Amino acid sequence: MIEYDVVVVGSGPNGLSAAAELSRRGRRVLVVEQADEIGGGTRTEELTLPGFAHDVCSAIHPLGVASPFFRDLGLEVEWVHPTIPLAHPLGGGRAGAILRDVEATADRFGPDARHYKRILGPLVEAADAVMEDFLGPMTLVPDNPGSFVKLASRGALPASIIASGFSSEEARGVFAGLAAHAIAPFNSPLTGGVALLFGVAAHAYGWPMARGGSQRIAEALAKIIVDGGGSIETGRMVSSLDQLPTSHTVVLDVMPRAAVRIGGNRVSPRDRRRLTGWKVGPAVFKVDWALDGPIPWADESSPLAGTVHVGGSWEEVVEAEDQVHAGSHPERPLVLVSQQSRFDPSRAPEGKHTAWGYCHVPSGSDVDMTKAIESQIERFAPGFKDLILERHTMNAGQFEAHNPNYIRGDIAGGGFGVKKVFQLGATAPYRIGEGLFLCSSATPPGAGVHGMCGYYAARAALKG
Repeated sequence: MIEYDVVVVGSGPNGLSAAAELSRRGRRVLVVEQADEIGGGTRTEELTLPGFAHDVCSAIHPLGVASPFFRDLGLEVEWVHPTIPLAHPLGGGRAGAILRDVEATADRFGPDARHYKRILGPLVEAADAVMEDFLGPMTLVPDNPGSFVKLASRGALPASIIASGFSSEEARGVFAGLAAHAIAPFNSPLTGGVALLFGVAAHAYGWPMARGGSQRIAEALAKIIVDGGGSIETGRMVSSLDQLPTSHTVVLDVMPRAAVRIGGNRVSPRDRRRLTGWKVGPAVFKVDWALDGPIPWADESSPLAGTVHVGGSWEEVVEAEDQVHAGSHPERPLVLVSQQSRFDPSRAPEGKHTAWGYCHVPSGSDVDMTKAIESQIERFAPGFKDLILERHTMNAGQFEAHNPNYIRGDIAGGGFGVKKVFQLGATAPYRIGEGLFLCSSATPPGAGVHGMCGYYAARAALKG
């Protein structure tokens, strides 16, 4: 007797997105989650002091507001847009920044203004088509060939080559911060595409946060599932398909090796070989702060930005990231900082503030990067350390303990590279066996809270 049409294992944003899409297509869905709370990478907790709401993992959501699937769902999330999407302090009161307007941003880059507009302008004008093509599995014939070619012609390049076309410290610094989201050496193919994609998102959609915390995204997806007749069960560990209720289809929001373990003989031999070859990427070390006031940035742009890339010049960022990829820990890391309470007062008691920051570290690292991270922020915001009321830290192992999908602290669903990006076909990356599908960030389009991995896995499941 079939109890459910579909069982989804894992309630991260991709598992919930797969379940939401299947629910609204009339399927009876059950979501099972081993943790006591849903959300995976979209959870919000009081990690430091009472009344301080911290995003445990993801915090800023440029791909969430840009996601074609989330927009189609009409996801009930209130997006809070900072005045400036992102800033990149350089010292001496100077900073690069991306504003919503391409022209206004270019004007800040002096001699690079025309070059910046020539690269970003056409992509921003075609932003919706760009997102549709690149937030999904790569196909031999893209749906929007014009926009695809515009981004692919430059996006296939290493970030280092694109950056060489800029001369100002401001433009090069901003591009370094954008490229770092690939979590790969800047001389690697496709890293330029990651930088451009995030730049397009900043101009066309902004880099917002969810009011009240990232948990609100999980809650909004869960509401769609339940309203569609689905069910969600937490505190339920799954190590084998035999532990699940009978169903026509199983969708796994887990990493590839866990999918092979859970799927057992149901995983096809071809996919077993492919999935067992999956490689883990670098890890992160993260700090959450309860602060007695806002971060006292020395420049004028950073206080207005929801995200601040703290690393200095292009050369400094490259050096720091290269050290990580070589297996060491930089003294001056690139720190990705979010300051949610400046724009969402619900995150902290009146007059107080939260801040969120992480840096990249080698896979599985147990090195405490707190001092290096806080010193780097202090460098561009003198007096920051004096405002710290309490901190909460997470190293690579603690990230994996919090969410088993973050293997050895890898938050990106595997090492970045051509093989990961170019998993061709509308169903091939997702269908791993008869009635068995994979929807985690190890599938295209990869990391980020956008739900597209779950959406495409659901569409593959609907095709059978």
